[in-house]
Amino acid sequence: MEESSDLYDVLEANGSPSRDDHNHQCLEELDNVERLRRKIKFYFMNPCEKYHARGRKPWKLLVQIIKIAIITFQLVSFGLSNQLVVRFKEENLMTFKHLFLKDYVNGGTDMNAVYRQADVYDHIDYVLEQYGHLHNITVGNHEYEKNGTFYNPVTVCQEFYRNGTIYPGNETFEIDVQVQTDCFNVYPMYHPSLREALPNFQLHFKRMLTVKITFVLKAINLQTVRHREMPDCYDFTVVITFDNRAHSGRIMVDLESDVDINECRDWKVTGASARNIYLSVLFDCFIIITCISSFALCTRSVVNGIRLQFEYTLYSRNQVPWSDKLEFLNGWYILIIVSDTLTISGSVLKMEIQTKVLTSYDVCSILLGTGTMFVWIGVIRYMGYFRKYNILILTLRAAFPNVIRFICCAGIIYLSYCFCGWVVLGPYHEKFRTLNTVSECLFSLINGDDMYPTFKDMKQKSSLVWIFSRVYLYSFVSLFIYMVLSLFITIITDTYDTIKQQQSGTPTSELQKFMSGCTDPPKSGMYRLDENKGLLNCCPGRCRKRLTSEA
Repeated sequence: MEESSDLYDVLEANGSPSRDDHNHQCLEELDNVERLRRKIKFYFMNPCEKYHARGRKPWKLLVQIIKIAIITFQLVSFGLSNQLVVRFKEENLMTFKHLFLKDYVNGGTDMNAVYRQADVYDHIDYVLEQYGHLHNITVGNHEYEKNGTFYNPVTVCQEFYRNGTIYPGNETFEIDVQVQTDCFNVYPMYHPSLREALPNFQLHFKRMLTVKITFVLKAINLQTVRHREMPDCYDFTVVITFDNRAHSGRIMVDLESDVDINECRDWKVTGASARNIYLSVLFDCFIIITCISSFALCTRSVVNGIRLQFEYTLYSRNQVPWSDKLEFLNGWYILIIVSDTLTISGSVLKMEIQTKVLTSYDVCSILLGTGTMFVWIGVIRYMGYFRKYNILILTLRAAFPNVIRFICCAGIIYLSYCFCGWVVLGPYHEKFRTLNTVSECLFSLINGDDMYPTFKDMKQKSSLVWIFSRVYLYSFVSLFIYMVLSLFITIITDTYDTIKQQQSGTPTSELQKFMSGCTDPPKSGMYRLDENKGLLNCCPGRCRKRLTSEA
């Protein structure tokens, strides 16, 4: 003790800091550490705790509640309008098939094929005749397309190999693979028959690939008038294709229509006003303002979290694991920011559609639908503040890395079955004709759906392929249902049990251990930093005890 006191006197004589300065520096360092603890703990509080801690109103929570209500209402109203548009397109497509395809029957795919040369000419004549008498046969408001005062023609195009001589009897052929296209304009209003319009027209069946008949019809969607919306004008580009690329003696006949939605040039609606349109636009503007407010609040919270993470990293001397760093980057805020961006973009596009500037219904529905989905998912964040609800969120977050790794391994096996089934079973099974249908079929088998028809619909034209299909299907079902799917469920279950044990135990991460050092409740008043600045805030008793021991 005498040596230490002498050393203290020497240091004091040489101008070293006094014991009071040392104590003051210790108190200041402890005060900064406790402030950092309180700041981190305050950042992870729920809105009610933050209100009790600093008196802050839960603006983000209020904005999210308002946003969910108005965005859902907006999505429902737009969804009803979009359904009218899609329904109008689908019903017009069905109308065109009944009008222009000879002997067309709903769902009868085999009826849309011809097998004789005379039938091909008859079908082409039928299309031109029906088009020429459209005004007298249609029950809709269809009209021909005009260029000024003249009607636009119907285009008949034939694609065929440039040169070719084919003799199946002698098993000889000579073909030029260059494809030639000949197109002709026909006016069925004046010449309803192909022979009258094109006397020298001839189909080269030996070399013919396709024959396409193209024309444009106009229509107006009057359904929207009942919903207080202005009707749109539609241009239907109809293409009727006679497909002979297989050269199998069966020419498939198909009709497709491409739709172009335009603003009607001159319109007058009696008994209705444009007030509803203006109110809808104002409502969309209110949604945009709300989403901008939510975007700003969440962005501010993300920035504050990043700043707090830098402070904690500086305190820990850059020895912070990535798992603790990611805790400061709130994924829920990122989700809400993405949702706000999508909703703002979709609302602007919706306003353009309502004012007839744009007609991108599909893009708008994707933006609004995805934005609304993310908004509703974001509500889970506030349910996570309750202990019993939070276990679901923690389980999903903890199991996500293992689930991704498992899916990558299982996906390789899944793709191998997809390619094998497509190559081997494709020619003999309708569900294995394309890679897309193969993937859908196998995914349905994993979930136990449509299992018996998949086995039953396999054609028995090749005994070897039929036996292979049984081995293929039984092995896939056994592997994925009884092994892969069971292992997948086991991963989730193990993670759930681990999270449940951790909730009842001590803090596991360094960040949680650091925050547990401050036990001040939200109502203690210790979190009002501006009022308590310069005071010993968090643990004064512990600090005095440490100073006493040093003394």
